[in-house]
Amino acid sequence: MSEVQVLNGNKAAAIGAALCKPGVIAAYPITPQTPLVEYLAEFAADGKISSRVCEVESELSAMSVLTGASLAGSRTFTATSSQGLALMYEPYFRASTLRLPVIMAIANREMISPQTLWGGPQDSLTVRDAGWLQLYVEDNQEILDSIIMAFRLAEDPRVLLPMNVCYDGFYLSHSAERVEIPSQELVDAFIPEYQPQHIILDPKRPMAVDPLTNGYLLTEYRMKHMIAQQNALKLIDELDQEFEKMFGREYGGSIETYFCEDADFILVTMGSMTGAAKDCVDLAREQGIPIGLLKVRMVRPFPAARIAAVLKGKRAYGVIDRNVSFGWNTGIIYQEICASMYRSNQNVLNVPFICGLGGEDITKAHINYAIQKIQERAEGKISQDTIWLNREVEIV
Repeated sequence: MSEVQVLNGNKAAAIGAALCKPGVIAAYPITPQTPLVEYLAEFAADGKISSRVCEVESELSAMSVLTGASLAGSRTFTATSSQGLALMYEPYFRASTLRLPVIMAIANREMISPQTLWGGPQDSLTVRDAGWLQLYVEDNQEILDSIIMAFRLAEDPRVLLPMNVCYDGFYLSHSAERVEIPSQELVDAFIPEYQPQHIILDPKRPMAVDPLTNGYLLTEYRMKHMIAQQNALKLIDELDQEFEKMFGREYGGSIETYFCEDADFILVTMGSMTGAAKDCVDLAREQGIPIGLLKVRMVRPFPAARIAAVLKGKRAYGVIDRNVSFGWNTGIIYQEICASMYRSNQNVLNVPFICGLGGEDITKAHINYAIQKIQERAEGKISQDTIWLNREVEIV
């Protein structure tokens, strides 16, 4: 039987990880992820989990510990934010290119400078091409459920890649809401015991790990890594359907669509802003505006084909980014979607929005303004220039 509790995002992540029974947990506290580490340490101290919790001196050490633990055949988990993620960059890259299914929650936080502690996915999006799988979620229930799915996906023999479950710092990490906690028996039935076959720790059968590799072999490694990512893109959709059958909740796989089938206009969101955006879509529909919403969940690998299929034939779409793509004067997800549309030989009018940097609120007023501008773009009244919503919309 499941249990319902009111949980903040960090505790939902900790409980999700605990239900998956990692053998080794190593993490270093950093705002806004710190409570997650404290919850896991408390679970271990109280005997609620049998995981080995390693106290390390830095995030670089945390990922290095988990690299060794995963090579030894253990299921592993960690979490970080912002500068902590930057500090672990070297072993972060190594974990993916060694094909180690480490699971890491990221409580998204802006990068310095100027100094800020507030939420924003710039940290994880900046390392999106380091070979990890990356999933971005909307609410605390999705945090818990996605961590469970992440272990299953990452450890699949067709994938064997590390995975991030990313959620907005403070908006989710420290905000509490209703979360349904599945039973341990149900999670055990969903996630088989991890038994790695690609790495075997046996003194009688020694194997080289991470040897000096020439161009031909490196090309082989990279090609198989890319194939594994594309396998994950297909499997996340299948896994979502299986999860719904067992747990009663589904998230659409790599993307979620909301009233997109008969829409002329599409609003694209990612993360916690999506809840407010759905309310705005409902209101616009009541006013006769044919708009739908597309929520991006998976950023690596990017679900280009599914997104292009949703946007095909629409009059216009707009993307609200809570991040920036330096050099492009837009957000990162906007650029990813433009590339997806180009690859599918489609030309749909669009407009990029940037909003909510440094933890600033993304309100219904911002989203309603974005919906208005998407319609104006379809009518040729505005250009394709980036609209900075926090600067254009006055919030009373």
